[in-house]
Amino acid sequence: MQKDLEKFGLINAKNVYRNLSVAELVEHSLARGEGMLAENGSLVVYTGKYTGRSPKDKFTVKDEVTENEIDWGKVNVPITKANFDAIHKRVAAYLQNRDLYIFDGFAGADPKYRRNIRIINEEPSQNMFIKQLLIRPKAEELVGYEPEYTIIAAPGFKCIPEVDKVNSEAAILVNFTEKLVLIMGTGYAGEIKKSVFTIMNYILPNEGAFPMHCSANMGEKGDVALFFGLSGTGKTTLSADPNRKLIGDDEHGWTDDGVFNFEGGCYAKCIKLSKENEPQIWDAMKFGAMLENVTMNKETRELDYDDESVTENTRAAYPIDFIPNAHLPGTGPVPEVVIFLTADAFGVMPPVAKLSREQAMYYFISGYTAVLAGTERGVTEPQATFSACFGAPFLPHPAIVYANLLAKYVEKFGSQVYLVNTGWVGGPAGKGGNRISIKDTRSIITAILNKELDSVEYVQDPIFNLYIPTSCPGIDANILNPRNMWGDKDAYTEAASNLAKMFQNDFKQYDVPKEVVEAGPKG
Repeated sequence: MQKDLEKFGLINAKNVYRNLSVAELVEHSLARGEGMLAENGSLVVYTGKYTGRSPKDKFTVKDEVTENEIDWGKVNVPITKANFDAIHKRVAAYLQNRDLYIFDGFAGADPKYRRNIRIINEEPSQNMFIKQLLIRPKAEELVGYEPEYTIIAAPGFKCIPEVDKVNSEAAILVNFTEKLVLIMGTGYAGEIKKSVFTIMNYILPNEGAFPMHCSANMGEKGDVALFFGLSGTGKTTLSADPNRKLIGDDEHGWTDDGVFNFEGGCYAKCIKLSKENEPQIWDAMKFGAMLENVTMNKETRELDYDDESVTENTRAAYPIDFIPNAHLPGTGPVPEVVIFLTADAFGVMPPVAKLSREQAMYYFISGYTAVLAGTERGVTEPQATFSACFGAPFLPHPAIVYANLLAKYVEKFGSQVYLVNTGWVGGPAGKGGNRISIKDTRSIITAILNKELDSVEYVQDPIFNLYIPTSCPGIDANILNPRNMWGDKDAYTEAASNLAKMFQNDFKQYDVPKEVVEAGPKG
């Protein structure tokens, strides 16, 4: 172990704690004042200035290996190896004479594609977080364990932009050649999780596997459904279905053998969490769960899930087996249904639409949704955004690489693809529109999974070029066509046309086949 640490310049550590139990990590966190226990047993921590991801602070080393592999631009911002090495040296010096917490874990439930990932933390609470999020090796699997990638998280180290040539005190630096990630200056643990996801998105396409930012569940007959979408669109909520087994809530791979979870835990948004709407997630809030930025009464230790005073992006991390019907070890058959979730802030997208292969590629590449307040740093109200493949910040390769993998598997296995809007209808968010209820969305998802939308009549929307069902069990037919919900039809047409133009303008950046472009909105 000492040689492994010295390899990354980590010498003279005060204490090195490797693969501690959850109870031990909780004890260390409490002793260091990093968190407090809630009445339900969860460890509650506050992440300070950074309560969400900081995508503008992420950089990737550009060298001879990565120069022609990475899709360089606003997402994958290059940094030189010399710059990376200089920061790495300063971080290593900072970590001297400090306690280090190490977790040796797996990413990928399928042994064919599994990766050994070692995480080295300055804070035991963050080490507990990633222990609960990744796949936890059995004792015998740790014998001879050798990490392929290493992630070092030092939230107490503050970058100096003018010295370190970064944008702020926080920085996430990815070095694919040296298989090392550095995370500094941010206490938001989600950066660690998403660094693992970035690694898998880099590796798997070269092996013919399709890495996906999606949740997955499975019915009694082995029918698997995938739910794509950015944070806040409902991946975790909708996949936690008491009538289906949960494969995973956020990150998966798709191969000829089926799907597999990258993780061994869940990272759920818990703003306005209630037992009535999300009973499985509610019950997962117990000892072993870690809550980020959830308001708590320090005397009674009661949690207030409705309080947004710290951030709207309150989070809960817990092992997947806290969900009663979790499907372990996190693998399943080829999916029969693929669902794209979008939270349309303009209130003009239909609650559900069926997609052709080309439409699936178009709307997958577009990755349209509304970034909800707090999910990303600097976002204070819902904003329309386009995030390629519903996960642009984590995609090292060009979007078409992932879209081609989607098309390949959808076509090969005949999977049905749907677009489901979990956002607003009847008008824009905050300006007359109403958020589609979880109850209605669940009814739509149930109809899709039960194949009840296979035989209904569809009409083509002239603006978005989508096929909308005229009926759906358990749903008022009026809400299925968004135009019906607007009192001012001209205002609807104007708003829908404006969004269609936004789709078209965003899509100009992609070099894709003509038939895919033509499958998109007409305006």
